[in-house]
Amino acid sequence: MATWMNDQQWTRALRRELGKLDPRAPRYQRLEQALKKLIAGSGSRPAVLPGERSLARMTGFSRVTVRRALADLGNLGLVHPKAGSGTYVGERIERSLSRLTGFTEDLRARGLNPRVLFLERLAGAANAEEAMALSIAPATPVIRLRRLRFGDDRILALERTVVPQEFVPDPALVEESLYEALEARGHRPARALQRLRGVAIESRRSRSSTSSVAAITSVGVPGSLPYWGDQSVRLV
Repeated sequence: MATWMNDQQWTRALRRELGKLDPRAPRYQRLEQALKKLIAGSGSRPAVLPGERSLARMTGFSRVTVRRALADLGNLGLVHPKAGSGTYVGERIERSLSRLTGFTEDLRARGLNPRVLFLERLAGAANAEEAMALSIAPATPVIRLRRLRFGDDRILALERTVVPQEFVPDPALVEESLYEALEARGHRPARALQRLRGVAIESRRSRSSTSSVAAITSVGVPGSLPYWGDQSVRLV
């Protein structure tokens, strides 16, 4: 896969962005900031960065400096290395703000094949945390879903969702998309509150103890369907 700029364009772009930064800052930090700016302008398509040796030649920095800048970008989930292939810009999952959509629908809109692996699919009584989040009485019947979400056979998210049982009476009714199961019963969510924070996923959830994720908590807005969930979305 080619970069979205040739070597001359990369050299000019990097020197332009580096020239805007404080020269007193450490070189790896300046390179990291310059690459962030260029990555932000790469568009939504996947792309690969120039190699370490090329970046060192383009900037005049050492390969140690380049390696550290790329490692920091990797820790932020902005890039991910593939052995023997290059350093790839992390794919972005873009969402429309005009219409509330589910994860499955988002992936299909991007041309990806969604798949789900259920780790837990149970019915039970709402605990204190769930009841508070949903504004329902403690011990209200709910369903709980814990799912690994895939796009084209690549794990993209670990989700935990809780929905009052009056809206989905049997957790087995959710085959892939929760939104589709809700819509089939006339309960498609119309509005939601969402909080986003960056976290490092623990090793028991990932092969790597340093995988970068975004933890998203969604809570249904009063007046629409109450639902609650945590979504750990891989950024790389």
